[in-house]
Amino acid sequence: MEVTYWDVIFGILQMWLCAVMGLIVFPAMFGVSLGFTDLYIKVLVKTLKWATRRIQRGQKKQLPAHLHNGIIQKNDGSMKEEIGELRRSHPKSLNGGDFMLSDVFYFCKKGIANIVEDEVTQRFTSEELASWNLLTRTNNNFHYISVRLTVIWGLGVFIRYCVLLPLRVTLAAIGLSWLVIGTTLVGLLPSSSVKEWLSDLIHITCYRICAKGLSAKIHYHNKENRPKKGGICVANHTSPIDVVILANDGCYAMVGQVHGGIMGVVQGAMVQSCPHVWFERSEIKDRHAVAKRLRDHVNDKTKLPILIFPEGTCINNTSVMMFKKGSFEIGATIYPVAIKYDPQFGDAFWNSAKYNMVSYLLRMMTSWAIVCNVWYLPPMNRLDGEDAVSFANRVKSAIARQGGLVDLSWDGGLKREKVKQSLKEEQQKMYSSMVVGED
Repeated sequence: MEVTYWDVIFGILQMWLCAVMGLIVFPAMFGVSLGFTDLYIKVLVKTLKWATRRIQRGQKKQLPAHLHNGIIQKNDGSMKEEIGELRRSHPKSLNGGDFMLSDVFYFCKKGIANIVEDEVTQRFTSEELASWNLLTRTNNNFHYISVRLTVIWGLGVFIRYCVLLPLRVTLAAIGLSWLVIGTTLVGLLPSSSVKEWLSDLIHITCYRICAKGLSAKIHYHNKENRPKKGGICVANHTSPIDVVILANDGCYAMVGQVHGGIMGVVQGAMVQSCPHVWFERSEIKDRHAVAKRLRDHVNDKTKLPILIFPEGTCINNTSVMMFKKGSFEIGATIYPVAIKYDPQFGDAFWNSAKYNMVSYLLRMMTSWAIVCNVWYLPPMNRLDGEDAVSFANRVKSAIARQGGLVDLSWDGGLKREKVKQSLKEEQQKMYSSMVVGED
């Protein structure tokens, strides 16, 4: 029998799928690791260390041990303290009123510093690296330093695009297909403990397969604090894959807006087997309707914990910005989670202003790996007399401390919107009280 070209192609595809299913998918379904990812990460770390040493030798100088993420180090003093420094030589008290011409220098200094580099917009650009990671996300042509480094860089491009990318696309397709088909079939079953168990199994299996598709190495800490049913899990937000990272270790009820297209198909299948909370676009603007649906969910202690990212947008893995107060008004137990990615292996941050979802996923699937730490913090409840904003800030500060992130009070909505007039007026009132007194 004559073997045709298509027979060869079909045979190769069969071998490819069998290898993927046998070595990656089936072990992932049972939460078993064969050690390939660990070995891959070890080899990668050694290669990156060698590349760093080679760059240092080629440049004949040491790279800085730590970069400040491209953010200017500024005086953290308050307006009153900094203007007080300017008025130090003046005999009058700062609280006594009177405008001084020297006050202008404070506002000039702040304005120029923020034009050069403010502390908000820098949180929406990729985190700077202390050393090159053999990816192209750098303005320096490090791969031209030596022939050996150029060869290693070229080999890395081949591995990432010709080996890892097809493998990861295959795993993503398998994971999403498993999710849609599995949840649709489970959704046909009557409500019971068996249905809940099957739904949890399908969800966590899908996320484990998708995590393998990103070569994810995730370190979970303090697992005794994992979110429980009837609570709300809140975490800092760097990337859409935050969901995969967290759901790889437990099941959650997702909250989000109803989408169309492929995402809509996935959402529709998921909600058939598990009570996820999807909102129509018109409902999103109705805070009371949103709060009611969330409250009804957490009041049912048999339902999965809700997963929410209160920042409302992706931040670049260096900071935590203002938490929206909505999820903290409900009265449920809050389970804070801190997520910190290692930028050495790939940039997990999604700059939605620069990349669409397809471009972002392509960058993720052609990165070396996703390595991150996840810390489960002790559950927190709203204190007597504490308002929702203060509670949200307390949770945010706890997450920032644990993850080694900068705690900022700015609204992440500034990524797409102008500064609110109320914030401008707040600064004006602050200075006015210094000039004319507290009255």
